[in-house]
Amino acid sequence: MNEQKKQVLDFLRRHKAGVLATVSPEGHPEAAAVEYGSTDTLELVFDTFVMYRKYTNLQANPRIAFVVWDGDKTVQYEGTAAMVSDKETLQELKGLFFSQVPEAKKFEALEATRFFKVSPTWIRYKDYAISPDPLFELTF
Repeated sequence: MNEQKKQVLDFLRRHKAGVLATVSPEGHPEAAAVEYGSTDTLELVFDTFVMYRKYTNLQANPRIAFVVWDGDKTVQYEGTAAMVSDKETLQELKGLFFSQVPEAKKFEALEATRFFKVSPTWIRYKDYAISPDPLFELTF
């Protein structure tokens, strides 16, 4: 893993919540705070309920935007979400997610809970506190 990807991964793993933006079937932008986990390859993992707007939105359009910030540092992230249904993959990603967000485990057994994995297409890291400010973009 190169140094820039490592910097993004370290930042993502220091946090466990961000804002997920999706688009409704009617084309309206919608955003929600979500807890997430991150894989070693910069994929995001999160859960949601089938009655939530983001679930419906992702069924119609899997493209997302996501942001995590902490003071002057931010990661902007765009990617494609897919609901995880393969049992082996699901168990692996649940393990990762719950290791990073243990308080979410209480929702695991609920019938309405679904898990999504997001593959990145573009990531920007920015630190406004440093001059000249570090900025880099990654494309996938």
